[in-house]
Amino acid sequence: MPEITPFLWYDHQAEEAANFYVSLFPDSRVLEVTRNGDAAFVVTFELRGQRVIALNGGPDYRLTEAFSFYVGCADQAEVDRLWDALTADGGEESRCGWLKDRYGLSWQIIPEEMPKLLGDPDPERAGRVGEAMMKMAKIDLQALRDAHAGV
Repeated sequence: MPEITPFLWYDHQAEEAANFYVSLFPDSRVLEVTRNGDAAFVVTFELRGQRVIALNGGPDYRLTEAFSFYVGCADQAEVDRLWDALTADGGEESRCGWLKDRYGLSWQIIPEEMPKLLGDPDPERAGRVGEAMMKMAKIDLQALRDAHAGV
């Protein structure tokens, strides 16, 4: 079976971005850096077992929100840690758990409990959770729980 690997295009920050990403996630590492002279050209790295390739391809193309990494977080502390790190130094908050990091890559930082709350078979509970989520940038898990409970 062929392997499917995300391939990201950067202007010139592929190695810096890869090193930053692997610093955020346990069991992650840079696997290989192919250089063109002293400059990194292609960087292959792993994020929690997911192989990713990053190219320093120049300014012709930019990353967009049409592609994002979805990160299921165990709890609010993990959401907060990743959100703060990824929005630091020029990252941008968006809505509903989405952000763009300083390199332009989009991420969804989502507590694992959120899809369960949104998928509640009771349409009133699920609706309240959806309404609360739509007002958030970073996801506040307790606020979603409160909305689910009708508090």
